[in-house]
Amino acid sequence: MIQYIISACLVGLDTRYDGKNSFSKVFFDMVKEGKAVPFCPEQAGGLTTPRLPSEISGGDGNAVLMGKAKVISKDGQDVTDSFIKGAKQVLKFAELLGVKKAILKSKSPSCGCEKVYDRSFCGILRDGMGVTAAYLKDNGIEVIDSEEFLSSGCYKMSE
Repeated sequence: MIQYIISACLVGLDTRYDGKNSFSKVFFDMVKEGKAVPFCPEQAGGLTTPRLPSEISGGDGNAVLMGKAKVISKDGQDVTDSFIKGAKQVLKFAELLGVKKAILKSKSPSCGCEKVYDRSFCGILRDGMGVTAAYLKDNGIEVIDSEEFLSSGCYKMSE
């Protein structure tokens, strides 16, 4: 039974901004066993892969959803609408599957659950959520940071 929506890059799909992935055998096995289904909000929002990296300017994903912050690509383009569209698509997908939990890629401007990059494009993190993480949480989906999931050993309990 499907229990999670999971960031597609975590299962080895080349959906990251740089055209690569963040493969974890734990997450790959969850999909293989039918416990999780991968999904990439950036691609669902219409962004290409590869694409320029993006970071949130003026807050975090919650601020973006309230219209108080923007998602800006490294070349200065406003890609906020694509990030919001992708978040909405993930929620539709979760509702279609009846899934109430999502395991999301740490630090991503879309999927980050605890920290996101600070808009300097220098690798500096700040507290906050990505756009998809905030949108899912606001709509009753439990969001779980991928690094936290792995370090807590939660996957061993769900076997």
